[in-house]
Amino acid sequence: MKTVDAIAEVLCREQVEYLFCFPTTPLIEACASAGIRPIVTRMERTLVNMADGYTRVHRGLRNGVCATQYGPGIENAFPGVAQAYADGVPLLMLPLAVEVKQLNVPPAFSAPLNYRGVTKWVDTVLTPDSAPPMLRRAFHYLRSGRPAPVLLEIPTDVASAEFPGTIDYRPIRRRRSMADPDDVAAATEALLAARMPLIVAGQGVLYAGATEELVRLAELTGAGVATTILGKSAFPEHHPLALGILAGSSTDMAAHFRRESDLVFAVGASLSAGLMLAPIPPGKVLIQSTVDERDLEKSYALDHALIGDAKLVLQQLVARIEQRQTSRPAPALAAAKAEIGRLREQWLAKMRPHFTSDEVPINPYRVIADLMRVTDPDRTIVTHDSGQPRGEMAPTYQATVPHGYLGWGNSTQLGYGFGLALGAKLAAPEKLVVNFMGDAAFGMVGMDYETAVRAKIPILTLLINNSIMGGHPGVMPVATERYGASSLGGDYAGVARALGGYSERIEAPADILPGMERALRAIASGQPALLEIITRPL
Repeated sequence: MKTVDAIAEVLCREQVEYLFCFPTTPLIEACASAGIRPIVTRMERTLVNMADGYTRVHRGLRNGVCATQYGPGIENAFPGVAQAYADGVPLLMLPLAVEVKQLNVPPAFSAPLNYRGVTKWVDTVLTPDSAPPMLRRAFHYLRSGRPAPVLLEIPTDVASAEFPGTIDYRPIRRRRSMADPDDVAAATEALLAARMPLIVAGQGVLYAGATEELVRLAELTGAGVATTILGKSAFPEHHPLALGILAGSSTDMAAHFRRESDLVFAVGASLSAGLMLAPIPPGKVLIQSTVDERDLEKSYALDHALIGDAKLVLQQLVARIEQRQTSRPAPALAAAKAEIGRLREQWLAKMRPHFTSDEVPINPYRVIADLMRVTDPDRTIVTHDSGQPRGEMAPTYQATVPHGYLGWGNSTQLGYGFGLALGAKLAAPEKLVVNFMGDAAFGMVGMDYETAVRAKIPILTLLINNSIMGGHPGVMPVATERYGASSLGGDYAGVARALGGYSERIEAPADILPGMERALRAIASGQPALLEIITRPL
């Protein structure tokens, strides 16, 4: 048995189903022989994005695993890992490296040196017998504390060397902790004393599987619940206390509570100012719950801090309120729900003309509304791409179940959502998976549509083609007028068709729903589908 075979055996014990990879690395053949299916992409960034989506849907309880060759393979994977690090996704990178004697000898690329800033832990397997214990450490870091990528490089001579003895390895379980009871008591008092509390739920709620506890706390306190874009779907958005997302493109309900609330409780959120969370105005009582002490006192001065797993911390808060029998009185809870309902109806009234618009080129909000008409959100996973597609989809699509929406954006790489959707479909094959992307994003990753065809991963891509890079012509007026710098073109439906998938080009609003229904039939037959929808810039 070679070292790569021992690594494959450890991955099997960790219930790894897929190896997201790009040739050449001997780990591919070793994993295939062990029953782990290799998914080979057309570019390295896509394979990391696929591992990312797979990991998110599994709440980090199963981790996407990636393998690349040394040199250009691990160099090209960097953007995907940087994205996963920014958004807190615990995936495992297993790149090859040059022979041990050539490590850190210029110009050889050093993954540990270059990836240190975008991983939680990075190291090198220097001997065959060190592979299992180092993988044990890697999976511990993946499943404990703050979620983030981990990288373990394998020199080529170590990979092909004989593995001595037997493999001593047991799967690693997730370790979690509660908050200090005194901190819980103080935070509870503050929550119950608030006139208009706002809960901001982040991705930590999703990783912890804490939606039920979050709903219970909201009902006990009468708090309106908004989510970060990463946390979208952590709270059911058809709930009477749901406010939608609080981000650069917030719903009006979330924006109102951001202004008017007297207390903000951020749970499972890093509260990173300057990224995707809308800034919190001063003068509010501020509570933060996180698994990582580095999040505390980072961007805002806190009144109360709770360090612990989101599910366990929410259980502590709920238990203390129920024991004291001091929940929000029923009339106050009813009034809070009525106020949020009024705000939601006002916002929907403002958006409804966009949702029902018959204008040509098509209004992109009409596409989102028709998608919600033809699909069941309980059985659908939706994601977006960066820029305009994210700003349009994130506030308007109604997510009803955890991971029914994969929001992202602390890093904003074009094309990221496509790989995310492919990985999500592998993690949840029973779900319809929809990727909402722009024409510029397709230009980044479009050739990996062939990966979806070849690997038989039937997702739906809604490609919003407004022929403009950057969202609208005014982004680069001089450069566009003189040189056409922001103008894009291409027959994207034709590209998808040539790569073996189902595709249509849609130009009239009345054709959206019939086109979606035909695409869904193609997906049901096992074929990926792409609808190129000609829209106007907003």
